[in-house]
Order: sequence, then structure tokens, then C-alpha cells
Amino acid sequence: MTYCKSTEDWKEILPQRLSLLGHRNWIVIADAAYPAQTSPGIETRCTDADQVEVLRETLKEIESSSHVRPIVYLDGELPFLTEKFAPGIDRYREQLNEALVDTPVQSLPHDEIIAILDEAGKAFRVLLLKTTMTLPYTSVFIQLDCGYWDDEAEHDLRDRINA
Repeated sequence: MTYCKSTEDWKEILPQRLSLLGHRNWIVIADAAYPAQTSPGIETRCTDADQVEVLRETLKEIESSSHVRPIVYLDGELPFLTEKFAPGIDRYREQLNEALVDTPVQSLPHDEIIAILDEAGKAFRVLLLKTTMTLPYTSVFIQLDCGYWDDEAEHDLRDRINA
């Protein structure tokens, strides 16, 4: 089933946009019901593709770049979903865990993440890749951080500046 009328090739768009994105930008791998947001920096693209496939490809592209690294956020509601109300959620969580095996993950309530994205979209670019996923609270939010400068180096720098 096609969810999007226009499905430009997301596999071509992703590396093009990633080369422009950097620290404080976001990439969202969204479910089919994810809302269209109005913040000017949010660019939504329909993939008409499986969510885990889009996530794996996105992480592969990020990993192959030298300028950014991922900080992944998941909806805090995800661990509480059951097969009773979301058939297929257990298998999805298995696939998600496999895709994120070497990636640190944080969880926040869905509405908090949406608010963070809305605010980020006012000053920074957000690439939102909408997928065919039809399970609730399954969007994956990737905040990009500097790939050649880590938190420890930043902390050390701030200590030296404030000394």
C-alpha cells in the first residue's frame, strides 16, 4: 500500500541532505501517522519504505560520514506497548534492538520529543523520513552531534576556559 503520493528516492536525498547537516540537526525516521509539522526547518519526505530498512540505511550513512554522529531518541511509551493493542510490536522491538545494537539510545515521552523537534525546526534543519510503519510510538529520532569532537573534549575545553 502506498502512503505517499510523492516518493522521491529517499536513498538519494539522504546522503545529499546529510552532507549539509551537522551538529544540532535532526533526522527522524517516522511512522505513517506522524504529523506534518509547521516549523520552517522541518523537511518531510515520504519513503514508502519499511521503517527498519530506512533506519538501518540512515545509520549506515551517518556512520560513513566523518562530520556527524548519532544521538538516538525513542518514545518513552514504546516499552509499555503490548501485542494486545499493537500486534507486531514485539517483533518490531527485536528488529529495532538489532538495528541499534551499537548505538546509545535515550528515551523521552513522545510529546517532549515533538516539542524539542518543533523548537529545533525554528533554527536548525530537520529531515523527516516518513515510512510505512503502522505501529504507535515507533518513530526514531536522531539528533546529530559533531563527529570529530566529543562530549569529553567539550567538557575539558569548558573547564579550561572557566579556569
